[in-house]
Amino acid sequence: MVQRMSDNAVSILAMEAGVIDWCSAGKVPDVIDRAGGQARKRFLEFFTATIRNENTRMAYARAVGAFFRWCESYRLELSDIEPIHVAAYIERHPSAPPTVKQHLAAVRMLFDWLVTGQVLAMNPAASVRGPKHVVKRGKTPVLDADQARQLLDSIDTAKLSGLRDRALIAVMVFSFARVSAAVSLKVEDYYQDGKRWWFRFREKGGKQHQVPAHHTAEAYLDVYLLAARIGEEKRTPLFQSVTRNGLLSGRPMTRNDALRMVKRRADAVGLPETTCNHTFRATGITAYLSNGGTIENAQAIAAHESPRTTKLYDRTCDEITLDEIERILI
Repeated sequence: MVQRMSDNAVSILAMEAGVIDWCSAGKVPDVIDRAGGQARKRFLEFFTATIRNENTRMAYARAVGAFFRWCESYRLELSDIEPIHVAAYIERHPSAPPTVKQHLAAVRMLFDWLVTGQVLAMNPAASVRGPKHVVKRGKTPVLDADQARQLLDSIDTAKLSGLRDRALIAVMVFSFARVSAAVSLKVEDYYQDGKRWWFRFREKGGKQHQVPAHHTAEAYLDVYLLAARIGEEKRTPLFQSVTRNGLLSGRPMTRNDALRMVKRRADAVGLPETTCNHTFRATGITAYLSNGGTIENAQAIAAHESPRTTKLYDRTCDEITLDEIERILI
C-alpha cells in the first residue's frame, strides 16, 4: 500500500522548488490553510505541477498571495468566495490594466485547479471579466542602428569581460533573443551545421529554437571563445560571470547580471537610462524590418506565437508618423 505524502513533506518539496519563498515561514495563505489538507496540497501542486516557467510561477504566486490577503481582510473563507468578491477585488485593484489582467488570470487558473481537485464546486473567477486593454505599440525602449553600433564599438575589448559583454549584446540584437535564452546558452548551443554557425535557444515552455548566427555575432563570439578558452568545454555556460581577477567563474550570468552590465555600458556612452535587456530584442527587430524584412520572418526568428506580438516591437512606423505630422504647415 502506497503511503500518502504528508502536508509537511509536500510543503518542504515546494519550498525546495522555490514555490513558496514569498510566504513567511513557508506557509500557504491562511485562507487556503484553514480549508484543510487537500486544499493546501492542491494549492502547492498548482505551482509545482502546472507552471514550469520560474518567472511565471513567481508572478502568479505574488498575484494569488495578494488576492488571498485581500480576502483575509474581509474575513472570507475559501468556500465563501463568490464571483462578486473576485469582481470587487479586480475593480479596486490599483495596478495598471496589464497587471490586473495577469492577476485575474492567476486567480482564475488557481480556482480551476481547485475545482478539478474537488476542493471547490465552482470557479468564482470564471465569469469575472478584467479591464479592457488593447496594445498596438510596445513600450520597450528601442535604439536606432547608430546607437546600437555606438554601444558595441564603445566596449573595451582588452578585457575578457568586455569581449563577453559585446558578444552577449550582439547575440540579443542579431538573433532577437530574450535575455533569459541568451544567458542560458551553453558552449555546445553555438554550433556549426554545414558552412553556417547556429544558435540553439531554449525558449518559454521548454521549446528549442534554432537561429543562424549573424556574421557580426559570429565574429564577436569567436573572439570571445578564443580568449576565454572554453570552446571545447561543450557543457559549460557560454556567458559566465567574471571573478574579481577578471577570470570566468564557471557560473552562468543571470538576467540581473546582464541588466547591470547593460545599464553600465549604456550609461558610459550616454544612451537613454531606459535601455534594458529587452531593448536589444526590439532594436534587432526594428532594424530588420527597416531594411525590408517581413513581419512573418521576424516572427519566426523571434519565436513569437503571433505576428501581433512581433508587431509590438516594430518602431519603423514612428518615422513615418513623424514625417506625416510635419506635413501640417500652418
